[in-house]
Amino acid sequence: MAEFPWLTTLGAVPLAGSLVVAALPRGRDLLAKRLALGVALAALGLAVVVASRFRAGGPQFQLVESHPWVPQFGVGYVLGVDGVGLVLIALAAVLTPIVILASWQEADGGRGSVKGFFALILALEGLTVGVFAALDVFLFYVFFEAMLVPMYFLIGRYGGPQRSYAAVKFLLYSLVGGLLMLVAVIGLYVVSARQLGVGTFDFTALTQAIRDGRLVFDPGTAKLLFLGFFVAFAIKAPLWPVHTWLPDAAAEATPGSAVLLVGVLDKVGTFGMLRYCLPLFPDASRFFTPLVITLSVVGILYGALLAIGQTDLKRLIAYTSVSHFGFIALGVFAMTSQAQAGAALYMVNHGFSTAALFLVAGFLISRRGSRLIADYGGVQQVAPVLAGVFLVAGLSALALPGLSSFVSEFLVLVGTFTVHRTAAVLATLGIILAAVYVLWLYQRTMTGPVKTGTEDLGDLGAREKWAVAPLVAVILALGVYPKPVLDVINPAVAATLRQVGATDPQPTIAEAKPVVGEAKPVVGEAAGVVDTARSGGSR
Repeated sequence: MAEFPWLTTLGAVPLAGSLVVAALPRGRDLLAKRLALGVALAALGLAVVVASRFRAGGPQFQLVESHPWVPQFGVGYVLGVDGVGLVLIALAAVLTPIVILASWQEADGGRGSVKGFFALILALEGLTVGVFAALDVFLFYVFFEAMLVPMYFLIGRYGGPQRSYAAVKFLLYSLVGGLLMLVAVIGLYVVSARQLGVGTFDFTALTQAIRDGRLVFDPGTAKLLFLGFFVAFAIKAPLWPVHTWLPDAAAEATPGSAVLLVGVLDKVGTFGMLRYCLPLFPDASRFFTPLVITLSVVGILYGALLAIGQTDLKRLIAYTSVSHFGFIALGVFAMTSQAQAGAALYMVNHGFSTAALFLVAGFLISRRGSRLIADYGGVQQVAPVLAGVFLVAGLSALALPGLSSFVSEFLVLVGTFTVHRTAAVLATLGIILAAVYVLWLYQRTMTGPVKTGTEDLGDLGAREKWAVAPLVAVILALGVYPKPVLDVINPAVAATLRQVGATDPQPTIAEAKPVVGEAKPVVGEAAGVVDTARSGGSR
């Protein structure tokens, strides 16, 4: 008897809910909101069931579903999750109902319909599940491109004054990356057909053939295919210097849409690097590692420095994410177990901390009507709960010990230091710069005298508290006890490192030099005992 298709169901529920919400009659805005929230909570319940059925010590990919789709071209409908895919699906499932609750009034009075706004959010969730669960390279590409559509309309129809420019820029960057990846996907199929006799897009079959030596890429071909995937993922992440679409898109999107864009959608880029670039092209990945490490470090420092200089609240948060994605890419390509586990955990922690920052920023902007940092001041006197949530989210973003991002950032830096010391040291400067932009932002907006225009700001209401409370709870919980998530992530990381052929560097202990005047070793039988002890066995 076939196992129940849990992953298909998890993706289908929000997609079906999206169609139902979109089909509601005009004027039923409250029903659309309630229905969307109910569907998102149902998907969250399914995600909990999926997580409970995943065994951390089991096979790498679990809950696998495999059905022929276009067998003439080796395309299959193949789904399955490893630990990294599972935690990112869980991230999307948790953030979606939070975004719906926090965005209860974002589309009211807007240019687009209320039901359309919430239908697009549900559609985006369903497609995101498909991206993180796809085990067929072509199927992954389909989901990778399809999820651009709802985000494009969320920005272009419901965003700020420059929404059209931001949406088109987001779409063009993503389509260029997608086109490069499509060429690489076709090239991967052609090479597999030549060497295996039958072309396939099955990810597990391809990686197994690479391990067995049945699929061997020409070095030049491998580098070109790697670049096709990597550039698409670097744009999606985004990694410097192909990041310029993110500040515009995040600033013009509604706060809820910005949470899904930066907290979930952009994780597809770093997930793709870990899932596809390294296992499919291990030699090319090692060849380009110095370049990627350099881009990552530049992104860490560049994003942090530009965040310090921002005057727009949402653009500042967007540039902090450019810096954070540099940390994640650094951990992925350091190719040590600590760094990659930290990078995978960072994807989750960044999603929650950035979600809290964007939502609190959205609450501020909706009350004051301005995105300019200079228009705020003394907010903690009139809205102490709002200011407190903002402080917790900001401290998590700067990786304060005891909050979630600290563990992941620490693992990335420690794992990188063992193999790329200079890069790790330079990346550590990003922590100092993060403290500058977070604490200075808090000082300018939340402390000091109450500025004109902020004296009537109301504190968080009941609905808003329900929206941010889970985020604060997760930030605190993962900061104190990240072990359950790491236990799920570590086996997937270990499998990736085995596929790449990378191992953690062994610690070296310098042999102690004899002290002047120290007794010389005894010759003869006693010397034999010394030699035996050094060799670890009998002679």
